[in-house]
Amino acid sequence: MTQPRLWDVLVLGAGAAGLFCAGEAGRRGRSVLLLDHVNQPGRKIALSGGGHGNITHRHLGKEHYLCQQPHFCLPALRRFDNQAILARLKKAAIPVEERPSGQYFCSGSARQIVEWLLQECRNSQVHFALGHAIQRVERREQAFLIHSQAGQFSGKKLVVATGGLSFPKLGASDLGLRLAKQWQLPIIPTRPGLVPLQLPPGGLRSHASLAGLSLPARIDCQNRHFSGPLLFTHRGISGPVVLQISSYWQPETPLHINLLPDHNLCTLLRQARSLHPKQTVSNVLAQWLPKRLAQTLTQHLQISTRLAETADATLLRLADTVHKWIITPTGDEGYRVAEVTTGGVATSSLHAQTMECRTIPGLYFIGEVLDVTGHLGGYNLQWAWSSAFLAAQNI
Repeated sequence: MTQPRLWDVLVLGAGAAGLFCAGEAGRRGRSVLLLDHVNQPGRKIALSGGGHGNITHRHLGKEHYLCQQPHFCLPALRRFDNQAILARLKKAAIPVEERPSGQYFCSGSARQIVEWLLQECRNSQVHFALGHAIQRVERREQAFLIHSQAGQFSGKKLVVATGGLSFPKLGASDLGLRLAKQWQLPIIPTRPGLVPLQLPPGGLRSHASLAGLSLPARIDCQNRHFSGPLLFTHRGISGPVVLQISSYWQPETPLHINLLPDHNLCTLLRQARSLHPKQTVSNVLAQWLPKRLAQTLTQHLQISTRLAETADATLLRLADTVHKWIITPTGDEGYRVAEVTTGGVATSSLHAQTMECRTIPGLYFIGEVLDVTGHLGGYNLQWAWSSAFLAAQNI
């Protein structure tokens, strides 16, 4: 039997981390083969940031990442930071805009990023083997052997950039986790992250008229808190603030939600009672909350009186409902709509300075397959760039 060509580097996964790592390794003169079971590389990038690619964020630190070893991210983030990726995109003439929140997006389509990554790979003589399922991977002496529907491929180094389990319709795979298990590497239990949450029926959840309504809110859970837009859905709640807290939420844990975080509602209502005693509580409440929510809250609490007829105890009960809405989600919407996967290959099994496996020389893990989950706002793509660059420099 003819022996397969021995590549310097085999990269599994044609997402952000895999494409960037392959291009960087090729740039350094390595012969690189990039493999994926999907035909179309970079599909998740093209859909990220509402189709504009949330590339990175102005503020970058370990506090923006969820990981069993918080300091693990730092070497990669420092070696290739937000300014580094922005400089690369500027050189590629891809226009980028910064939002007031500190997020960076493509001014045009995120497809520009995918095309840039592919062109970088072409320029670096990276070869592709796409659209063929990976059947198994072996380690033989000083090389790795991949068995796929397209045949066998051999490489001195293997980079696993297979991503997480989110968005299965885009080709998400558990291959990276299976390989880690095969080589007896520890795995932090995985679950959906940055995902909408489902609420039990009853209370505000029972009012279908709230679906589609958005307002600023603060959510506290597990000694973490986030502020931002909250969106009511037909099954629960979503929006940036919910997605952020979802990565930290655990089943059967309550959320503490403040629907009017920048005001003291009881004080406002008492002041309004002195100035506008003939107005109904619902109408006055609509000055600070969306009208539909104001009506729902007063109906739910059975408050139909004018302010002049409303006792302090009733106003306090209303304020507590707004500021201290405590509810325990019944679950999340799952990997189907989750933006990322929390958990993954334990970072304790890798060298933080190289992304190489401690027990298996020549094996690297990068990107979302690892137990590194960024906050919403460009942090996960930044981790893809940073971890991929670090691995490529040490291959």
